[in-house]
Parts: sequence; structure tokens; C-alpha cells
Amino acid sequence: MRAAARMTRSGATAAALLALAACSALPEMPPPVPDDIVPSAAAPEFEDGATENLSPDGFDTVQRMAVRVRNVGCDALSTGSGFAIDEHTLITNRHVVAGNESLQVSTYDGRDIDVAAASAAELADLALVRTQDPLPSFPDVSAQDPVTGDEVTVVGYPSGGRLTVTTGQVVGSTTDPLHENLGEVLVTDAVVEPGSSGSAVLDDGGEVIGVVYAKTSDGRSLVVPASTLRDLLADSAAFTDLPPC
Repeated sequence: MRAAARMTRSGATAAALLALAACSALPEMPPPVPDDIVPSAAAPEFEDGATENLSPDGFDTVQRMAVRVRNVGCDALSTGSGFAIDEHTLITNRHVVAGNESLQVSTYDGRDIDVAAASAAELADLALVRTQDPLPSFPDVSAQDPVTGDEVTVVGYPSGGRLTVTTGQVVGSTTDPLHENLGEVLVTDAVVEPGSSGSAVLDDGGEVIGVVYAKTSDGRSLVVPASTLRDLLADSAAFTDLPPC
């Protein structure tokens, strides 16, 4: 497995993180995250996504596996993104689904998917959502993490809006400021916005190399790498059931 290159540290890389769920009230960040949170800019206009290997209805495999997640909580409504890893399992972020009274999941074509259960990891900002209905498409998780300079594609629903496909590069790695025991996370320059939390990050072969979970104040996205995702999925005790709000 190739290890992600360590990101050179400077004053600019010490920027505060933004939670990416489009919440009416963002949850408080745990220490040692700085408290000088910088609000996200308005969502940019994205170009349409990939056009190769289109299915008869005009959507490709990359778009089919992405879902929009709506968290109907006791005190607020928020949106995020997610993606299928098998016919009845979604990956998203813990902060996307935490504190929910109910979860609403919809697919690329606007179809609602009934949710059976949700669980979250303690070590990383990741969650599993089990569905009653089958999911239309799911990618493979890469056997190795990318390195600095590798091209990446992010597929999700920024601002809870339309499905978007954006591209960028891995610019390095850094120690996860939210979970120091987790180790390093990837840093990319792919554009993400509130609602992008839980988006799949794909390599040029269409395999998942990470999961978006936050952004820095200078607009770079932070990604839980595929190696961490694989390790947690292999550990039956890594995810615990989420209590209702």
C-alpha cells in the first residue's frame, strides 16, 4: 500500500475546519480545533459531470452510486451526501446522520430509499446506513491510498442541491485535527461545500479512495482515506448503533 505523502506544514495549513453538513445550527467542534471558524462561500456553479459510459437514462455508474441524505432532527434539518458500498449499505459521515429523528435518502433519479438502521464509528467521522430497498450502483473501495498529485473526482450533493461531479488533485496529507488517534487524512483541492459531507472521492479508475468529511478555511477538502475505511469496515466493533435524538 502506498502511504499518502505528508503535507508540508505552514501557517496556512493551520486553518480552522468547517463542518460540511448544511445545518441550520452546526454542532460544536471538539477541542483542539480552533474556534475561528470561517463560513463557507456560496456554492459555485459546477459543470456537468462525467459523460462517458452513460446508461440509457443518461447517468453513469459514478452518478448512480451517490445519494442525498436528509437528517430530520429534533431541533434542525440538515443535508449531506453518501454513497453505496453494497446493495443495502451506504457510507456517509457521522455528523451527517447524528442526532436524527429520521433519515431520508434519495438517489440520483429522485427515488426515495427506505432506511433500516444507522451506525457510526467513534474513531473517524464515518457512518453506515443500512437500507431496506436495494441501491442502484456501488463502486469498489481501492486497495491503496492515492499519493500527492493523483487526480480525484468528488461526487455528491453540495448545499443539498443537484448532483455534482467535481475534480481536483491530492495535495498532501495531514494529521486529522478532530481525531488525533486516527492518524493522517488526505488533503485535496477539489471543491466541496456544505452538503458535500459524506461524498465519495474516486480515483481515475472509478474506485473509492476516500470520503469527504470537512474543509479548511482556504477551501481545501479533508478526506478519510480508503485504508481507514477498509480497516473500519473489517472491524465488526467499529460501528455502533446511533441512538435517536
